[in-house]
Amino acid sequence: MNEHQYGLGDRGPAVAEIRAKLVQLGVLLAPELPDDPADALFDEATDQAVRHFQQQRGLTANGLVDRMTYLTLDEARWRLGDRLLSYQAGHLLAGDDVLALQRRLLELGFNLRRVDGVYGPGTERAVREFQRSVGVPADGSCGPATFKSLTRLSPKVTGGRADSLRDAERVHEAGPRLPGKIVVIDPGHGDADRGCCSNGLCEADVAFDLASRIEGRLAATGVRVFLTRGRDSCPDDVSRARFANETDADVVVSLHVDEHPNEIASGVATYYYGTAADPLRSSSLGERFAGLVQREIVARTDLVDCRTHPKTWELLRYTRMPAVRVELGYVSNHGDALRIADPGFRDVVAEAIVVAIQRVYLPPDMDAPTGVLKLGELIR
Repeated sequence: MNEHQYGLGDRGPAVAEIRAKLVQLGVLLAPELPDDPADALFDEATDQAVRHFQQQRGLTANGLVDRMTYLTLDEARWRLGDRLLSYQAGHLLAGDDVLALQRRLLELGFNLRRVDGVYGPGTERAVREFQRSVGVPADGSCGPATFKSLTRLSPKVTGGRADSLRDAERVHEAGPRLPGKIVVIDPGHGDADRGCCSNGLCEADVAFDLASRIEGRLAATGVRVFLTRGRDSCPDDVSRARFANETDADVVVSLHVDEHPNEIASGVATYYYGTAADPLRSSSLGERFAGLVQREIVARTDLVDCRTHPKTWELLRYTRMPAVRVELGYVSNHGDALRIADPGFRDVVAEAIVVAIQRVYLPPDMDAPTGVLKLGELIR
């Protein structure tokens, strides 16, 4: 599929392929197909099926089949055992079969950071550990002998999420102090991609300015800070995630603003990796981090609280550490735009995010109520 997106009213062979995938996944009843695939129509039923699929998979439910939705449709067709699974640096295998493998490994007590459907180095290590435990060649690839062993064993972990317990232990081991920790700040868009633009504001500029304010405050506390882009660059989300992984960051914060045709739409929302339909397919620490960021911003500003939400966007999915995406108001809303344009407001938001990062690592007896902790207290 090319970079074109397909939606209601479109026709052609690509639409026929999209409809066939939706039928295969059981979210669209098999329609009467035209003799010529060029006549296949993206009709109302297809639109509703796409929206349903997007919602279930943690994508933006807009009914448009863009590159991300198409790739996710393709991933959904794989079942465990359909193909050989292995780690390929630079070309990661992804699909529902990898998802099923990860769930099975977690059930059996093997160490996985999270269930994300991506056969990365963490999944390969867990597969090697499993293979050694059952006496099959520990090559890190999941083939017939490994599949057979996986189906033969009973779960060892029940009544909770092993990944949540491991996340909590990692935070404890990292210690409460910020100095020495690594944070990646991701200013959305950049270069020719200006993002959302309205009321004299462009997303790329707002995000970079806010990122610079956060960078300065974190550096003052002794944190090592990296930005995913400069003023005149715009890497794609997979490249941004790869950069974060290469820095071995502790957390990632991606900064954006939003817009909507309805100028009444307003407020701040924070996103983390996961899907509402599948609680196991999520980052427990990412969810906690998103909650801290959202509550600190809401407590320190008068922005409408649009809450936290799970999404499977590429930056959130491919980062190996907790990552959140902050949508700081709507530039299409006059009130939000006035706030976002104010340098003093951006300073308040920057401090809120820095405080939220600190609170990730504070044990309950050292934590402070939301909206109370100040930057000066972190520098002492």
